[in-house]
Amino acid sequence: MLNGVTPEFENRLRGLVDAAAFRADTAPYFTEPRGRWQGQGLVVAPADTIAVAAVVTACAQARVAIVPYSGGTGLVGGQIMEDGPAPVVLSLERLTKIRAVYPSENVLVCEAGVILAHVQQAAEDVDRLFPLSLASEGSARIGGLLATNAGGVNVLRYGNARALCLGLEVVRPDGTIWHGLTRLRKDNTGYDLRNLMIGAEGTLGIITAAALRLVPRPVQIGAALLAVPSPQAALDLLAMAGAQIGDGLSAFELMHRQGLDFLAEVGPEVRQPFETIPAWSVLIDLGLPASGDPDAALERLFADAFDAGLVSDGVIARSAAQRQALWDIRENIPEANRRIGSIASHDIALPLSAVPDFIAQAEVALRALGDMRINCFGHLGDGNLHYNIFPAKDRARGADDALRPAVQKMIHDLVAALDGSVSAEHGIGRAKVGDLQLYGDPAKLAMLRAIKDALDPQGIMNPGVILPQR
Repeated sequence: MLNGVTPEFENRLRGLVDAAAFRADTAPYFTEPRGRWQGQGLVVAPADTIAVAAVVTACAQARVAIVPYSGGTGLVGGQIMEDGPAPVVLSLERLTKIRAVYPSENVLVCEAGVILAHVQQAAEDVDRLFPLSLASEGSARIGGLLATNAGGVNVLRYGNARALCLGLEVVRPDGTIWHGLTRLRKDNTGYDLRNLMIGAEGTLGIITAAALRLVPRPVQIGAALLAVPSPQAALDLLAMAGAQIGDGLSAFELMHRQGLDFLAEVGPEVRQPFETIPAWSVLIDLGLPASGDPDAALERLFADAFDAGLVSDGVIARSAAQRQALWDIRENIPEANRRIGSIASHDIALPLSAVPDFIAQAEVALRALGDMRINCFGHLGDGNLHYNIFPAKDRARGADDALRPAVQKMIHDLVAALDGSVSAEHGIGRAKVGDLQLYGDPAKLAMLRAIKDALDPQGIMNPGVILPQR
C-alpha cells in the first residue's frame, strides 16, 4: 500500500529542497486542458537534478506516490491523480537550462523543463532545426514530450520524439541517477534504456535532461492547401507526393470541412482561402535544399493530381506569410474544437490503407447512435487521425456527454478491428488504461507489467498510468 503526504513528510521534504520549490497555488497543477479530472497532492518543483533525486529518494523511503508534471498539456490524464493517497506532484518547471549546443554534431543538451519553443529557438540560433512541432509548443516541456513520445506535424519526415533523442538523464524510482546523456549515434552496449524511458509516461523514472538531435534547416520551404474529393484521393495524393518529392515532404495534414466550419463558427479568426469550403483538404509542407524549388514542385504535383482527379482546387503559398496563414488554419482547429466542446475525442493510428475504410465505417456507426458532428483531421502522412465527435449545432455544450462511453467504445472497437492503435501520440495516461487492457496483446501486457515491477517494485512512479495500479 502507498502512503499519502502527511505534515511530517512535507516537513521532511522542506528540509531537503529550497523553499522556492513548494507551490502555494496548486490549482494549475490539479486541472488538465479539458477539465475532466481534478488532481490532488503536494506540489514540489525542485531546482535541479540533485534536488529531484532527493525528493524521489524520500518518497521511495516513505512509499509516497510521485506524479511527474511537465507542461500540463497532456490530454489523457497522465499528469493528474484523482484518487488514492495524496501524492507528491513533482514539477519540472525549474529545470530550464540549455546545458550545451554542439552545432557540428547537430546536438543540443537541455533540461527537461525547457519549453519546446525555446529549444526550437536555440536550434535556430545556430542555424539548425529541432523539428518536433505541435500546437502546444509554447507551453509543452521537453520532459513530458519525451515521456509521452510526442508526435506532431513533422513525424512523416523526422519521426516521433523518440527519433529525436540521443541520450537521457533519468532519476530512477529509488532516487539514483542514470547518467545516460550520450551524444552517440551508435551504442550497442546492452538494452536500449533510452527508448524504454521514452514513452513510459513517468512510470519508470523521471527524465531530467536530454541530448536532442538537431537537423540542418531546409533552405527552401513551401506549402500548399489542396482540395480533395475524399480520404482515398488524399491517400493517393500522398503516394504521388512521396514519389515526386521524396524526403522533401515534411508534413501532409488531412482536414475535414467540419474543422474549417468550426473556425468560422467560433474562431479563432483565420483567413480561409477557399470561397466554398471543400469537403476534404490537404495541407502539404515541403523543405528542400538550396537547389530545390518548392513552388515548382507543388505546381507540378497540383497539375498531375488535377489530371488524375485527385484535387479540384488549391492554393500555393508564395511567401512565408502566406505559408504561415495556411498553417494557422490547421493549428487553430484544436482551439476551435475546445470552444465547441466535444462529446468524445480520439487520438488513433491506422495502417494508411485502412484510413478511408475507417472514416466511412465510423460515420455510418455514429449516425446510428445519434445526430452528431464529426471533425476528422490529423497527420495522414503517418496514419494518425484526431477523430472528434461534437453535439449537433442546435444542442447545448455537454448535452450529449452521456454518449461518450458508447462513442468511444465504438470507435476503438473499429480501430482495433482494422489493426490500429487507440493511442497514436498522446499516450495512455489514466484515460486509456482500460483500453490498453482490452485491446492490448496479452504477451505485451505481461512484458509491460514485468518491466514496471522490475524498475519500480514499490509502484510509486505515476501509479495508475499505462497499467492498472496494484
